[in-house]
Amino acid sequence: MRRVRLDGPADVAGWRTAARALLAAKVPPASISWATDDEAGDLFVEQDHDLAGGGTAPSSVPRAFLELADAGLLHSDPGRFALFYRLLVRVSADRGVMEDAADPDLVRARDLAKAVRRDKHKMTAFVRFREVATEAGGHFVAWFEPEHHIVEATAPFFVRRFAAMRWSILTPERSAHWDGRDLTFAPGAERADAPDGDALEAVWRTYYASIFNPARLKVDAMRAEMPKKYWRNLPEASLIRPLIASAARQTAAMVAAPATEPKKGHRLVEQPDLLQPSDRSTIETLRADVDGCRNCPLWADATQAVFGEGPDDAGVMVVGEQPGDKEDLKGRPFVGPAGALFDRAAEEAGLERDKVYVTNAVKHFKFEPRGKFRLHKTPGPTEIAACRPWLEREMTAVSPRLVVAMGATAARAVMGKAVKIGETRGTILKRDGEPDVLVTVHPSYLLRVPDEARKAEEYARFVEDLKLAAPFLKAA
Repeated sequence: MRRVRLDGPADVAGWRTAARALLAAKVPPASISWATDDEAGDLFVEQDHDLAGGGTAPSSVPRAFLELADAGLLHSDPGRFALFYRLLVRVSADRGVMEDAADPDLVRARDLAKAVRRDKHKMTAFVRFREVATEAGGHFVAWFEPEHHIVEATAPFFVRRFAAMRWSILTPERSAHWDGRDLTFAPGAERADAPDGDALEAVWRTYYASIFNPARLKVDAMRAEMPKKYWRNLPEASLIRPLIASAARQTAAMVAAPATEPKKGHRLVEQPDLLQPSDRSTIETLRADVDGCRNCPLWADATQAVFGEGPDDAGVMVVGEQPGDKEDLKGRPFVGPAGALFDRAAEEAGLERDKVYVTNAVKHFKFEPRGKFRLHKTPGPTEIAACRPWLEREMTAVSPRLVVAMGATAARAVMGKAVKIGETRGTILKRDGEPDVLVTVHPSYLLRVPDEARKAEEYARFVEDLKLAAPFLKAA
């Protein structure tokens, strides 16, 4: 029996290195004992100190397996390392294993990965920072109790989201610290190490109460999404029971209240133009009209509306999410860092930029000010719906053969419903009487991938997606 010791319960990179060497040496799964530095040793198992050499290079495995392992190996199940090595051995011999939905190993691996992704989502949703005064200024501290080993994998989200403030996330196993420049990790902490509240909690509770909609309350769904174990860390938790108790009375009051008059000056897109496009629905007239749109509040803070550009008879229309900082200032789409990355990938894919019409699902820049910077914020369903008439009129005016939807926001706007990128990516979706659709990731996603090797893989896959669009270009 060979014992493989990893640096810790979240040492996915170490598992990859060891698994690659073991696979190359054709070591059977049953003869390996996996352990981490926080586990006691076994006197009857031979320690494997060097797995770097020996054997031949292992065969390649599907990307889907690597993505599954990256998530599933963070689970708290002590048998996860053995499970994924066993699955690796099988998949390297037969790629068809990844297509067998009834395979017990694959089913278990997917269950582990799903639980980890859900735990990561809970962490991003239910971490609440409390401000602590220090000599260096305000420092924000949060307490969270994850079910799995997700802290190091999830912390970069908070770096992106709260880049301008200093913060710490304390958990029983591992703690993350951001000083405005460097992200570091330390051992776990105690609940008592985190503050119980701060001066802003009253403001947060007021906000939460003001956005509560009793008419849309679904108690079972709410409890499923926000289990009680998270309540003690949430300042709004004290309001949950009173709001639920008063929901029926508030709903009845809303129904009985008279209709309100629309605010003067509020401009709506005229629906008859969408249903029966007139000769005014050309790209130039739409570009002139959209700057006066007031269908959602985004226009108030944006510099200008950013409409699409490109041939008005293009065979391919590319739809992104929304204009970014540079696009908002210049009034043109796809001119920022993500646009530059798209241009490079499109060129490699044979998708000539001057033959493509590029636009965004949302026409105004949604952002959050942070000092001198404007940080991107993802448009919500209301803003996507408010801008969808403009996108529909654009598609009618251009009449492309194919629409490339980059990212979840664009896919939702084009398809009219939420779309899972992982399930539809890289496939031409046929639609009766409407342009075909190709769903892929947004290039800004590639910019956020921290690992360079993974970034290169994702970029290559993005290029392969765009190659599917090249045949739809119209000849010059």
